[in-house]
Amino acid sequence: MKKFEVYKNIRKRAVIFGLPISLFALMMISIIASLLVIIFSFSFRIIITAMVFNTAVYISLTRITNNPQFLQTAKAFPKIISNKQNSGFYYGQD
Repeated sequence: MKKFEVYKNIRKRAVIFGLPISLFALMMISIIASLLVIIFSFSFRIIITAMVFNTAVYISLTRITNNPQFLQTAKAFPKIISNKQNSGFYYGQD
């Protein structure tokens, strides 16, 4: 008998142009902002700068997607997890 995944689990892994939906939205905001800059200050240098900037954003977002440990600065979990109340006394060896 076949097993099928729940639809909401499929949506979590949705990808557009190699980016998760949240990073794709960030990319679209960057593109729209650069288009507004191009429209209101039309020059060839601005157009080239916007294209280079959007390309750099896309490349960096795809690298972050492929290597999620890149931005992780701290460990995910502490070394010790305990419900014991801390009395402030240390009974270890001196």
